[in-house]
Amino acid sequence: MRDVAVIGIGITKFGELWWQNLRELYVEAALKAIKDAGVDHLDSMYVGCMTSGLFCAQEHLASLMADYLGQRHIPAYRIESACASGGLAFRLGYIEVASGMSDIVLVGGVEKMLTGADATFALASAADQEYEAFHGNTFPGLYAMIARAHMAKYGTTREQMAAVAVKNHDNGSKNPNAQFPMKISKETVLNATPVADPLGLFDCSPVSDGAAAVILCPVDMAKKYTDTIIKVIGSGAATSTIALHQRDDITFLDAVHAAGKKAYEMAGLKPEDIDFAEVHDCFTIAEICCIEALGFCEVGQGGPFSEAGNTALDGKIPINTSGGLKSKGHPVGATGVAQIVELVEQLRGTAGERQVKNAKRGLAQNMGGSGGSSVVHILEVQ
Repeated sequence: MRDVAVIGIGITKFGELWWQNLRELYVEAALKAIKDAGVDHLDSMYVGCMTSGLFCAQEHLASLMADYLGQRHIPAYRIESACASGGLAFRLGYIEVASGMSDIVLVGGVEKMLTGADATFALASAADQEYEAFHGNTFPGLYAMIARAHMAKYGTTREQMAAVAVKNHDNGSKNPNAQFPMKISKETVLNATPVADPLGLFDCSPVSDGAAAVILCPVDMAKKYTDTIIKVIGSGAATSTIALHQRDDITFLDAVHAAGKKAYEMAGLKPEDIDFAEVHDCFTIAEICCIEALGFCEVGQGGPFSEAGNTALDGKIPINTSGGLKSKGHPVGATGVAQIVELVEQLRGTAGERQVKNAKRGLAQNMGGSGGSSVVHILEVQ
């Protein structure tokens, strides 16, 4: 297996992008990544996307995106794993380069969610249709059950969950591509419109349009394109039950833990060796559960750990420096690739006001559904 580097990144603004369609978003991000890398060809490409068929009535994205990017005849693949589609696309692109099958690979993620289609129905397709969606449960409802169970088992409070939203919006206020780049107060979160008790509006990530893309190549070849080598040193993926009722403990995201363990073992690292991380904060309770499953704090202590400021930009382990899904936005197929973009910006030292000091290693964790699938990657600047 060859060592693999990320040599180019591109991202669109996230938000209500009514003037751009699905293909335009993907192509914008891809062209930015190609320009950033300085490559003159692609050997293959990946498209991470969850719900184009439901939101846009468009499937066959491999052909569509290759065509509109001007890359006919190269192999192209559409990858779907719910909200982990982008992260899984990155993993498969990484494996293709590492195996020696291809040298220059584009990995992009995209979602066009604001089309007039029923977003609740489309997103619920990532849950168990017969045992969850059929009975009227939605993802806010599923994560509300996780939150209630976590509160009952560990004493987690609404104030602690609110601290996650406040911190992520503070980071997002420094991100020019964020959908909601404004600071909010704890009172705003606590007094927001209820969505699914105990979660309110500001505990939930938004519906978003957007795309992100990266270029991968072997480390030896990367030296031709850049003096700053960002190497992929760990990659892990895992699945769990799709339905909450089939898990032994719904407060512990076992797929996140398993994927993280694989990535740590591959990199030869422990959680304390990571300088910062992007995790899947589709809801505030999700970030708390993710940092526990990844070993950044003790299981059950994610609430007080976050409230104490340990996950802030200047904290023990900065989490979601981009603003996360909560502030940056969550165009589901693009999210996992956008996390990699943030890691590269931090490791290059080009993250501006949200730059983590002396960032050498970053972790990205992308998750599908209520934790039915998860992907973890660790990147390091050489």
